[in-house]
Amino acid sequence: MYTAQGRFEQQDQLTQYMPLVRRQALSLQVRLPASIELDDLIQAGTVGLLEALSRFDASQGATFATFASQRIRGAMMDELRTRDWLPRSVRRSARAIDETVRQLEQQLGRAPEESEIAAGLDMSLSDYHQVLQDTNSGQLLPYETLVEDGGEPENQGAQSRPFEQLLDSQQRQHLVAGIEALPEREKLLMALYYQEELNLKEIGVVLGVTESRVSQLHSQAISRLRAKLNDSA
Repeated sequence: MYTAQGRFEQQDQLTQYMPLVRRQALSLQVRLPASIELDDLIQAGTVGLLEALSRFDASQGATFATFASQRIRGAMMDELRTRDWLPRSVRRSARAIDETVRQLEQQLGRAPEESEIAAGLDMSLSDYHQVLQDTNSGQLLPYETLVEDGGEPENQGAQSRPFEQLLDSQQRQHLVAGIEALPEREKLLMALYYQEELNLKEIGVVLGVTESRVSQLHSQAISRLRAKLNDSA
């Protein structure tokens, strides 16, 4: 029987952990198109928090904060997956970049330069940069994009992060190889983005480039990784 006292306790917990929902929403929002409202992310995250409150089992070893963080983030990603804001033309361009990168890597035996990718697409370098910008502005986080077909790993330790969870998936070896093969600047960008959890503006300061340029490099790195993963599938 669910008592009034139980309802009061849940309300207290909900109030206590709502700042966690907001932090997660703000962290995610800076990586998404401007059309995604913070309130929508918070609303979805609150649903995840309520689910965490009802399903948490302390005997499993994880702290409630860790368990709730996973549920909150998962609920936000579920909400984002119901939306499709990327035009078909941009999706086609993204697929063309992936295929061109894959072909060039096979031909050259190394990661192709930006100018080589642009030439392979029969684009000017500035047009190629614009496609990268458009593609990155419409993506979900690459972590969720790469694993959404297989779902998130279930066994998540208290210290795990999204990047580490991805490395624990069945794609681990291929993904690690793909990251290691990235050009040094893109490899550093990925580390700053996932392991250090910096946003694009902060990464731009570290790399000495504009936020727009970070967005382009980020999109290009993801194309390289998708090409690697598709090649090994």
